[in-house]
Amino acid sequence: MTALTLRLELRRSRMIALWLGVIAVAYSAIIGAMYPIILDNAAAIEDYMKIFPEALMAAFGMTGSLADPGVFFSTYIGTFLWPLIAAIAAIFLATRPVAADVERGWSDLALGTPLGRVRWLVASIAAQVLVLAALAAVTVAGVVVVGLVVGAAFDVGRFAAAAVILWLFASAVAGIASVVGAVTLSRGIAAGITAAILIAMYLANVVAQLQPDIAWLADVGFFKYLATTELVDAGMVPWASVAVFVVTAIVGWAASLAVFARRDLLA
Repeated sequence: MTALTLRLELRRSRMIALWLGVIAVAYSAIIGAMYPIILDNAAAIEDYMKIFPEALMAAFGMTGSLADPGVFFSTYIGTFLWPLIAAIAAIFLATRPVAADVERGWSDLALGTPLGRVRWLVASIAAQVLVLAALAAVTVAGVVVVGLVVGAAFDVGRFAAAAVILWLFASAVAGIASVVGAVTLSRGIAAGITAAILIAMYLANVVAQLQPDIAWLADVGFFKYLATTELVDAGMVPWASVAVFVVTAIVGWAASLAVFARRDLLA
């Protein structure tokens, strides 16, 4: 029964996964194709970047030379593309079983079977994990494959490891969205709260970069830990990032299971 539910959840997720995947691959492929151009013009780009304050560039993830694969990936994928893709996918997928289906009355059919709330939600969470992993994989693959075709010296193993960090970030967002959805039983409210949390985290990270006196603000958000530069450039695994994202995802999903199992769905 749980395997059947998982297949159903994956089927229901196919359109959001398809369109976000297409967007991610298209963008990342274009970025990958641009890498040789950036290499050829690295000196000019660095001279241009010196116009701006270092703190401002750091706030938007642009630290170091874009000729470095790690800086290149973190700037164009980790800072700009992936947070948007991850937020949209995680919020959409995580709020569907605990909020949208309840609002529409669709959960009555599933919960009217011996499947039960917990097993149903576990299958939904498993679908989130798989879809988010697939999106992270195709996003990185777009950069790597096209980059290798045009002659970029990308380390495939390190980029694959970076995809894991992207996936864990998205899973952490999904964990938060899941528990908020279980508490509110409203997709709109849950999506709004989760998005507000992410925006607050992003702004805290920006302010922390601009104001060293309050650098601690970055510690309370995810964006400081969405760090792949050293991983791609030197193979150094950001274990703190792994821990933060894994713990947040597990706690969020576990809390959503606990809340949803006892929640009055008519409230």
